[in-house]
Amino acid sequence: MRTATYFFIFLNLSLAMFEEPAVYPLPFLVTSLVEVLCLLVFFGRLTHFAKVTLRNVFWKDTKNICIMVAILLSLTDLAIYGVLRIYNVRSIRWSRIVRPIFLINFAESHQIRRAFRSIRNTLPEITYVFLLFMFSLLMFSLMALKLFGERNLQTAEGLPYFKNYLEIVFDLYVLVTTANSPDVMMPAFDFSSWYALFFIAFVIVNTYIFMSLFLAVVYNNYKKHLKVMFGGLNCD
Repeated sequence: MRTATYFFIFLNLSLAMFEEPAVYPLPFLVTSLVEVLCLLVFFGRLTHFAKVTLRNVFWKDTKNICIMVAILLSLTDLAIYGVLRIYNVRSIRWSRIVRPIFLINFAESHQIRRAFRSIRNTLPEITYVFLLFMFSLLMFSLMALKLFGERNLQTAEGLPYFKNYLEIVFDLYVLVTTANSPDVMMPAFDFSSWYALFFIAFVIVNTYIFMSLFLAVVYNNYKKHLKVMFGGLNCD
């Protein structure tokens, strides 16, 4: 039963590769039938839990409630999507985001729930570091708007350079990962090589200081909560 449950959970999650927009597209009828089969297996497994568990215990367990809600949402979304598809109305399968619920909430996945709870308990404690990082990113973006917004600079594609504040925030956020370095700074560097100091300061503060601090806080708090859970607390 455990192997079958994991197989159908994996199959259900894998449908994202074959549903529109898909990596390997399959007909809607095929993917919908597979999803219905998976949901029937999940419902059968849930029914089995209900048969071997006291009724008041079963309904007090939030895991069972989450699985039931996820099944109902998935079936509702599938039916609506199918009807809209018949009338050639374009829509989105919003229920895909609930599929990981099956992986987390079945009784066999207690180890995954432990890790998930550790992550959840870590989030409030890293919020302050994340807010400091976002404040730094927003302030650097504002500085970039003031420095480059009125220079009438253009990118290599001929687009306005650092004219829109939200676009600046996104470009500098990508720069934190160095994915667009040094392309993002070249229009400013071509105008004046001194502008490179702005981007160097940004990378030092946000990539090397804030990201290192952020990862250290995440690691330490996650390790602390994991030790507490494996130290004797009942995670289920």
